[in-house]
Amino acid sequence: MSENYKFFQHKDCEYFPCHEGVPAEDFNCLFCYCPLYFLGRECGGSFTYTKKGVKNCMGCSRPHRRENYEVIIARLKEAMKLTGQRCAVEEAAAAKASADAAEKSAK
Repeated sequence: MSENYKFFQHKDCEYFPCHEGVPAEDFNCLFCYCPLYFLGRECGGSFTYTKKGVKNCMGCSRPHRRENYEVIIARLKEAMKLTGQRCAVEEAAAAKASADAAEKSAK
């Protein structure tokens, strides 16, 4: 199976690259807006807070590094478990297990 879904570049974007420190050929635009921003201090990235208390992620390249796709997804799954949510893959697996159990008990 291809892993093309893990990497995307939008070189025509007026902000590309929007963060320094990542080689242009490895700059991943898939997470243009960091999906871990909501985790605040627990996001694991390199950030500061402004005097007004706004999180400033300009110094962070974590979601834009090609090799960090799995890291970002793992953190999202952790956050989802903390909130009692499941990702689509887990939902599908649970639905299949339930259907299999129902089919087995019907026999």
